[in-house]
Amino acid sequence: MWLFGYGSLIWKVDFPIRRRVVGYIKGYVRRFYQGSPEHRGAPLKPGRVVTLLPSSNCEDVVWGVAYEIRKEDVAGVVDSLDVREKSGYEKKTVTFYPTDDSIEDKTPFDLTVYIADPKNEWYREEPDMKTIAAEIAECRGMSGPNAEYLFKLADAVRQMTPQACDPHLFELEAEVKRIVEAKQKP
Repeated sequence: MWLFGYGSLIWKVDFPIRRRVVGYIKGYVRRFYQGSPEHRGAPLKPGRVVTLLPSSNCEDVVWGVAYEIRKEDVAGVVDSLDVREKSGYEKKTVTFYPTDDSIEDKTPFDLTVYIADPKNEWYREEPDMKTIAAEIAECRGMSGPNAEYLFKLADAVRQMTPQACDPHLFELEAEVKRIVEAKQKP
């Protein structure tokens, strides 16, 4: 089984993997539209984590990591991820385009990805960057501050693929940093 990580799965892999391959999927955009009522927020004040949305441009890409899961580990990994992604995510199959120099064969292949169902109770589409940034700057859950999630994701994407173009992610990062820095000033 192959699994695509585009959010915290880029830097927080807590399951056994056979190998890791950097690359992208096409026809989607990454957005902070999924509420997080436990990991990066609370039920009365949910934080925000990423999901994927189909793009109107089939050439848009989302950079991430494909993880190959050994056959004997698939059931356990899926059970674990079904719990980790329990707040409204569902599994879909997408095509992955490997770019990693660690593999010779760069042939695209299908893999599984968890994407938030827009009909789930925690999905909150919000096109206003300042509204999303304000929520991320103040929310915290059992996995830590919501801002930490955003900053780790932005750093991981930059390190993994310096050529990545992800305006939503990087503009949101800059706005949350402004809010956090303003709160720290006396």
